[in-house]
Amino acid sequence: MSKKGTLTEMLSWRYAHRGLHKKPVVPENSMAAFGRAVLGGFGIELDVHLTQDSRLAVIHDSSLKRTCGVDLVIEDMKLAEAQVYFLEQSQERIPSLEEVLKLVGGRVPLIVELKASKTETGKDTTEELCRETAKALDSYAKEWAENHPLYCVESFSPLAVKWFKVHRPDMIRGQLAGHLNRDKKTLPWISNVLLKNLWVNLMGKPDFVAYRFADRKAPALKRYQGPLFFWTIKKYEDLKEAESLGAAGIFEGFDPREYEEI
Repeated sequence: MSKKGTLTEMLSWRYAHRGLHKKPVVPENSMAAFGRAVLGGFGIELDVHLTQDSRLAVIHDSSLKRTCGVDLVIEDMKLAEAQVYFLEQSQERIPSLEEVLKLVGGRVPLIVELKASKTETGKDTTEELCRETAKALDSYAKEWAENHPLYCVESFSPLAVKWFKVHRPDMIRGQLAGHLNRDKKTLPWISNVLLKNLWVNLMGKPDFVAYRFADRKAPALKRYQGPLFFWTIKKYEDLKEAESLGAAGIFEGFDPREYEEI
């Protein structure tokens, strides 16, 4: 399948944000949450960080405090050290990307978000994170070739998106964006301006944009005419609205099947 055809196919799916979790018993970004998404017939959005020993840990935050209750940073730990801790109120542990890929086995599409960060010593992980993720996805595509696995990468970091443009132009890449400082300041003002207005696209030339659903009326998004994903959708009605706009929805906190069965 062509790159364009693959992206078109991916846009026809619904995506469970960090897996089909049911907190706190089925934690986000856990093997249990990913298994539930596969069984439910949903695509999966997940997050990857680079560990101290160059492994790919599937976790949203650099800090383990929110999900594991310990004030440690994943970039400064070996994967085995991080996997000592349980996720939320469960017996689940932080999975590696390779473990998740083996579980999914090409059955549903994957959106892999690259969490570029820095170590305690200030080392930027972006390039190595991109390289190791590309290698893992190459192996995944080869191992499950008969299932024609669907996957893409995305990031808020335009440097990560640009890395794939330069080094892996064949792999579908997306730019995460939105007015991230609308509710509270989480980014330097210049970064927020660049993301909100999609000016970062000049650097990475993404194949798609994943834009915050709450910011769907932003002028920059109205000007954008390319493939679109919306994050993170918290209500079934919003999921239907996103799909009516021609976008794929990344949802969380509900199961769309329950509404459609009714």
